[in-house]
Amino acid sequence: MALRFFSAGLLSISLSLLGGQALAAPAPGVTDTEITIGITGPLSGPAAAWGTIALASEAYATYVNQQGGVHGRKLKIVLKDDGYNPGRAVANFNEMKDSVFAVIGTVGTAVLNANKDLVAEAGLPLVSPLGNVRVFANQPRAKVRAVFQAYPDYTDETEFLSRQAVKLEGVKKLGFFGQNDDYGKGGLEGVKLGLAKTDAKLVAEVFYEVTDRELGTQALKMKESGAEAVILYSTATHAAGLVKEMAKVGYRPKLFASFTLYDRDTMFRLLGDLWEGAYFDTGVALRGEPAANKAIEIVTRIDPKLKGREGFCVQGVSDVMMLVEGLKRAGRDLTREKFITAMETIKDYDGGGLYPPFYFSPTRHHGLNAVRLMRAGKAGDASVKQITPWQIFPGRF
Repeated sequence: MALRFFSAGLLSISLSLLGGQALAAPAPGVTDTEITIGITGPLSGPAAAWGTIALASEAYATYVNQQGGVHGRKLKIVLKDDGYNPGRAVANFNEMKDSVFAVIGTVGTAVLNANKDLVAEAGLPLVSPLGNVRVFANQPRAKVRAVFQAYPDYTDETEFLSRQAVKLEGVKKLGFFGQNDDYGKGGLEGVKLGLAKTDAKLVAEVFYEVTDRELGTQALKMKESGAEAVILYSTATHAAGLVKEMAKVGYRPKLFASFTLYDRDTMFRLLGDLWEGAYFDTGVALRGEPAANKAIEIVTRIDPKLKGREGFCVQGVSDVMMLVEGLKRAGRDLTREKFITAMETIKDYDGGGLYPPFYFSPTRHHGLNAVRLMRAGKAGDASVKQITPWQIFPGRF
């Protein structure tokens, strides 16, 4: 059964007796019966909607255990809240680095930037980090040897998204709303690259701080720019805040959203009919597709509180599935080094249909860089339509 721990403390490594001799556990967080996996995520704070990812990972780990675990060992999840705050996340990583086998699903570019050196120095496997790919792509290869990312690059994504705004809606004036850090700035870079290939112009660059609660000023700036469409590169809370404020002043531009806002259930819950017709990218399967439906059914059965925010659950499931694939390949005699080597052998892997087939190798640890464009339908049924096939971009590290 997955356990949640919010308090600090080191997990003591158990000893097993075999043939009358005490044998140390083969790796941090590994005993004869358990593999301890760490998660730090935004269970509270401005990005709490993304906390669903961690909760879904915890639930899916319980499911894995119900099926017998991995090579006779159960997964034990240590889940810590960082509130989307880099400092709190650093404290969480420091508490976990020597007591967990690996960390999965870390959310936030600023969080990853704050912890990238710690992860490298500890040799801590970091599976499916959810933040700007350039955090790791800009590091020496030796420092990212334990990092395995299957996540769209922000610049590649927004280059595609901005060109789609021009192609599909004939946009001549485009606005950009983003978080004032490497998350938003990575997205802005892609918009500029995409528009350079068109006759459209970027007429507004409007940023917010994570601590901002009132977005009326940003909404007025966007309206005054005359942008016909706005690209949203933000948390779900801030995107909803901006869209509501724009509507209050009678401004309803076309919406094009990052894949980080792909959970239409959450977005319709926050915005109702204001989200109707919004375009958004996705990097994983959506509710209504067989693989996503299976994942959602499992975790909502185990944790009924996840009902109503099913979309982000899919990411949490995929994070655990990727980890388990590596653990299976590494074998019973588990060490971090064997796990890293095993992850590098993953080929043609699609998480049972959750995303396009991808691979890792000794020279490729950014295994998947892909999105497809969708469009939201009516608020009443939270329907969605696929607009483009998967767009596969090069791996970045």
